[in-house]
Amino acid sequence: MFGINLKKVRKSRGFTQAELANDIGIEISQISRIERGIINTSVSTIYEISQALKIEISDLFNFDKKN
Repeated sequence: MFGINLKKVRKSRGFTQAELANDIGIEISQISRIERGIINTSVSTIYEISQALKIEISDLFNFDKKN
């Protein structure tokens, strides 16, 4: 669920996986694996993602929100 929401938010903010990964200093494949629910990520990476996307961390966990 988190990964699907991350993908929606990332796309709505106009970021590619590569742009987001480059902005926060991780591999593109890691963004892909997070979005597909293959891996979990750390709180610090979630914070970096929220900063790069210029959103509140809570927006990444708002699963009821229609994006």
